Amino acid sequence: MSTTITAQLVKDLRDRTGVSVMQCKNALEEAEGDMEKALIILKKKSSSIAMKKADRIANDGTIIVKEADGKALLLVLNSETDFVAKNNDFTELANKLADLAITEGIEAMKAKSVDMINQTVQKVGEKIELGKVEEITGAVVASYVHNNKSAVVVSLSAGTKELARDIAMHIAAMKPVFTTREEITEDDKKKVVEVFEKEVAESDKPEEIKKKMLEGKISTYFKEQTLMDQPYIKNSELTVEALLKNNNAVLSSFTYESIN
Repeated sequence: MSTTITAQLVKDLRDRTGVSVMQCKNALEEAEGDMEKALIILKKKSSSIAMKKADRIANDGTIIVKEADGKALLLVLNSETDFVAKNNDFTELANKLADLAITEGIEAMKAKSVDMINQTVQKVGEKIELGKVEEITGAVVASYVHNNKSAVVVSLSAGTKELARDIAMHIAAMKPVFTTREEITEDDKKKVVEVFEKEVAESDKPEEIKKKMLEGKISTYFKEQTLMDQPYIKNSELTVEALLKNNNAVLSSFTYESIN
């Protein structure tokens, strides 16, 4: 005996899942009007759809940062295209996952994320993948997010939130590779020397001059790539190290993440 699938039943299922009217109607027909069975059918189908898209590349997406009580949660959610990354269902999912990670912890969020992601895949039709998730703590924590495509979180053991946010903006703009010169390894130096040796070798200067040119190029390169040595973007007369000292601030760590 066939069961009449009313518009109200379809609406109720759509309100609970967010998937299309046709998908809800088909699921209810298969479940013979049983709402709970229809939910299971949709969940099964969403998992199947996600599996079919597993071999696709999700290299776009969005970055969410949530700040709360001396900590920040950075979460990357990847999609295949920027079009989906701007979709309301996708951005809502990213924010829900970040909120879960803040309130319940990263591992608990990851455990719940599979079903949540699969349901959204069913809606948007693209592969969605959870990327980097990191919690940053400290006495002072602040962040800077640019167009949800790049984000920096800075942790200070002493200083103000405003200063931490300014430094986060600086890092987003200047993208330092190292925090201090002490982090630079011999292998790092070797690779840079090899690059600039070729450049200097093409000069017709005397060997002693070439040697000084090489040293200068190496020093300049590492100064540009080291946060503490970089001129501060809001005041180029100050290095970031001097900025921190002038404000009696101490940098604990920073995290930088970008999409594309």
